[in-house]
Amino acid sequence: MTQPQPQPAPEEFLYELWDANWDDGPLGKYEVLAHPVTRKTGKRIYFTYLNGRTGCVDRQQIEADGEIYHGYTRRRLHLQPPEIPGRAEPLSLSELRKAMADAHPDRGGSDEAFIAARDRYESARTRAAQGRQQ
Repeated sequence: MTQPQPQPAPEEFLYELWDANWDDGPLGKYEVLAHPVTRKTGKRIYFTYLNGRTGCVDRQQIEADGEIYHGYTRRRLHLQPPEIPGRAEPLSLSELRKAMADAHPDRGGSDEAFIAARDRYESARTRAAQGRQQ
């Protein structure tokens, strides 16, 4: 009779939202990094960063809050994979034109609000025209 093989423990991770452009470019190229948990005690969760460096966090705090700031870099680690923030779709020219009209002083808006809305509309219109020329 064969002995039942022990089932391996399910692999656990601490997750981090990372932007590949934090060092040298515009933000927004997000990805979720999964750092493997290597050991758990009553007070700590030990894990390994993807570069091989090890770390630990306060187990009670991360389990209570779902996330924790860690280390001198203040990395934010999560128990569950965080959502990747989406970029809002830019407003269409018609939406910008309507916002500009709504901000007009004759319709109850202020001079500053109208000027800012007009600048956004003109910038978008210029970008659209340049895109059509290419």
